[in-house]
Amino acid sequence: MEIINMKDIAIFGAGGFGREIACLINTINQRTKVWNFVGFFDDGMESRSTNSYGTILGGIDALNSWDKDISIVIAIGNPKTLKLVAERIKNKFISFPNLISPDVTFLDKSRMFFGKGNIICTNCILSTNIHLGDFNILNGAITVGHDVAIGNFNTLMSGVRISGNVMIGDENFFGVSAVVLQSNTIGNHTVIGANSVIIRKTKDNSTYIGNPAVIIKY
Repeated sequence: MEIINMKDIAIFGAGGFGREIACLINTINQRTKVWNFVGFFDDGMESRSTNSYGTILGGIDALNSWDKDISIVIAIGNPKTLKLVAERIKNKFISFPNLISPDVTFLDKSRMFFGKGNIICTNCILSTNIHLGDFNILNGAITVGHDVAIGNFNTLMSGVRISGNVMIGDENFFGVSAVVLQSNTIGNHTVIGANSVIIRKTKDNSTYIGNPAVIIKY
């Protein structure tokens, strides 16, 4: 009998997105048995409580006290909070894999350059010469064009479309079905509303809504 050495993995964040990521891990294992899912870590839920996919193993302190190798996926959609959690994890036993749905389409996989801790969910399409930093979330049915660079801690909600030659910085949030047209630059700490279309370079620390998208203040 073949012995399969599966790697322990847990999810930080036991809410709705965390449960979606548990489903993604199950989907990956249906194709190739890679992961042994051990549960969730979450500072906002009682240790040893459960949700529909697993047990809460504790919070950040419990994770930093874990005494054997484990992979962690951070399932938090808010870019600022995502970064704060990642920076608080100091345990030498922890690694941050790139978790990629088996049905993701890469037009040229040899021209993909990824950091760590990225999540790419189902039905995404990535073209060629794409650079993806650390801890980015591509949350389903997203298209990324050629020669795109995406920094760190960005969240792209379902249906986002990024055209070719787009540069994206750090800690940006793209709402459902937002569009960035070709050769534009998104800097840092930018929020782009659902169904909004970016037609020119954005300003940092701003929120854009509409088609074409404009800055709003509230």
